Amino acid sequence: MVKKWVIPDIHGCVRTLSTLIENQIKPNKNDHLIFLGDYIDRGPNSKGVIDYVMDLENNEYNVTALLGNHEDYCIKAYEEDSKHRGFLGFRSKTKVQKEWEMHGGLQTMESFNAESPKDINEKYINWMRNLSYFIEVDDFIIVHAGLNFKVEDPFSDKRAMIWIRDFKVDQDKIPNKKIIHGHVPVNLEFIELAVNSSSYKFIDLDNGVYFNDRVGYGNLVALELGSMKYVIQSLMDDVSYSTPR
Repeated sequence: MVKKWVIPDIHGCVRTLSTLIENQIKPNKNDHLIFLGDYIDRGPNSKGVIDYVMDLENNEYNVTALLGNHEDYCIKAYEEDSKHRGFLGFRSKTKVQKEWEMHGGLQTMESFNAESPKDINEKYINWMRNLSYFIEVDDFIIVHAGLNFKVEDPFSDKRAMIWIRDFKVDQDKIPNKKIIHGHVPVNLEFIELAVNSSSYKFIDLDNGVYFNDRVGYGNLVALELGSMKYVIQSLMDDVSYSTPR
């Protein structure tokens, strides 16, 4: 039986991801692996996470990789830095780079051995540029952050798909569909409630994998859509800096 797995925000934790997939999910090439974005930032090996997902794609696993807001930050930082010209041999950081670094960009550049965003190998930037914003699977709309139901067509607001933090589902605009997303870390108790409640119109799967010091957080969760059962992988990576609140 084909299984359809949804895997949320990984944030540079490649050991955790590989352990989840190889020890728990154990997919075959007919199974569908759907990643919710935020492969990079905060954790120790963002490049390793993208390499891992790329390897799955290159080995003909059925992968759908969605765009997250952290990839959006990285792309914009790369593009602005590539256009940026220094003065008298000195190159200041762009505004986007400064913002990105505050949200984990420093860890990402370190994993790429890059001194600035423009030093990241463009093949990784192009991979991020080609990520999808959402996918519909069975009775679910799967997206990184959510949808903006305040506009007539929620699918027209691409920025909301990767950045929105709070939304109220309008069932008239997505008849008989439930949203699955990440982006905003929630505890395991909330995930359990959302997965098993028919009244909830959305399921947030992000458990803040890099939160190594918060009770109820610090895991990578994967939900299988056919059975609506999920597996939990505890953090395996060394996240040694203080996590943001």
